[in-house]
Amino acid sequence: MGTMMQIGEVAERTGLSHRTMRHYEEVGLVRPSGRSDGGFRLYTEDDLERLLVIRRMKPLGYSIDEMKQLLATVDVLRRSPDDADARARLDGFLAGTQERRANLARQLEMADEFSALLREL
Repeated sequence: MGTMMQIGEVAERTGLSHRTMRHYEEVGLVRPSGRSDGGFRLYTEDDLERLLVIRRMKPLGYSIDEMKQLLATVDVLRRSPDDADARARLDGFLAGTQERRANLARQLEMADEFSALLREL
């Protein structure tokens, strides 16, 4: 199964808090791949990559359900790269992500304009 990491190392490598990672486990976004003899959660590199995908989706305003759908699609494509339905779903997510990014860029422009206005006062 490869190298197993405890929650502290994964938190350090992902920038996520223990509490956030436990929340993602509770809502079914990610499951630790194992438990130590002492009952501590153990994660693999694949688990870590999954957490990084979730972390990158969060600022774009994706819901838990949308995150689950994307992660399921990624899982299908990792097993079957030629799955046309999964590829179409992924393309839909990509288009949605680009739209969300454009909205964030517009919000940043407005924030910059607002900051400039305040500096002028």
